[in-house]
Amino acid sequence: MIDYNEIRNQLKGMQSEMTRAFESLNPSKLRARCEELETLQNADGFWEDPDTARQVSKEMSQIKSKLEKFETMLKRIEDDLELVDITELENSEAEDENLVSEVKELATHVEGLTLATLLSGKYDALNAILTLHAGAGGTEAQDWCSMLYRMYSRFVERQGWELTELDCLAGDEAGIKSVTFRVEGDNAYGYLKAEKGVHRLVRISPFDANARRHTSFASLEVMPEIIDTTEIEIRPEDLKVDTYRSSGAGGQHVNKTESAIRITHIPTGIIVACQNERSQMQNREVAMQMLRSKLIEKREREREEEAAAISGQLKKIEWGSQIRSYVFCPYTMVKDHRTNYETGNVQAVMDGDIEGFINEYLKLSSIQN
Repeated sequence: MIDYNEIRNQLKGMQSEMTRAFESLNPSKLRARCEELETLQNADGFWEDPDTARQVSKEMSQIKSKLEKFETMLKRIEDDLELVDITELENSEAEDENLVSEVKELATHVEGLTLATLLSGKYDALNAILTLHAGAGGTEAQDWCSMLYRMYSRFVERQGWELTELDCLAGDEAGIKSVTFRVEGDNAYGYLKAEKGVHRLVRISPFDANARRHTSFASLEVMPEIIDTTEIEIRPEDLKVDTYRSSGAGGQHVNKTESAIRITHIPTGIIVACQNERSQMQNREVAMQMLRSKLIEKREREREEEAAAISGQLKKIEWGSQIRSYVFCPYTMVKDHRTNYETGNVQAVMDGDIEGFINEYLKLSSIQN
């Protein structure tokens, strides 16, 4: 038998928390700004400047998304308060379980949205560019890299964000050696920077005929997507540009022409590549965005006062340097070694349920800062 009054109080607490967080965003000001942007869009000649039009449309979309998330969550809390009354009258064990599950899930979303109000870093609101690298270990590590790619793809889908694969190097037998992808969404970088680091897997390897337990590693780099070309200067003479045929899916045109681009920034040795787009020009544009992002990250990392806010230094991909462990055998557990947050539901995590880990990291970061 569950305590319905306790659940009501829990929901009312969430309602107060969400209301305070929403008010801290100054929704009236956001709505006024949205009206200003709509006026700009309706002005004569607005669409003649594609860059300005894109920036205005993006800002308006982000504001509307932010308002909608909070309004939807407040409405959901109201609905759940009514659901408590209905469930109490029905006196059904199955409905009680559904109610407890709903409130638990709601609490995670409320916490995430509340923490989003803390994402005020210079680049937090931007899209994110992520790169996964398989560690040492051959096929086993490359399979783990592909599993993580699937996990992040599912997480992005759950958030209602958009994922675009930019470059991928397939494994020799299975899996992925490395993959770079862009995530577009409200505060995408602010959230996903929590995932930067080394991820460790322990399981019975499906590639081992003797069914032995293996430990594998993969690392994740996370960068803000820098589109503003004035943010950092890149001299043409500092670039080495190579073209090659795309190796991934994409049809005859992509695979039969040298449309893929690899750019090396000679002064820093930074290398970026893109093979997702149909034309060489499009791939070059995306690769230059990636390069700007990497150079910005490098610059910010070198500024001691902003190093923690942008991205900590990646550790060596080996035992003892991981931020999180995923244990499939002899027991099931996923544990974050920075926050000690853990769960036994490995399958849910691999299906993209990583909000709890991200929320705990953001809470820890807000305390430390």
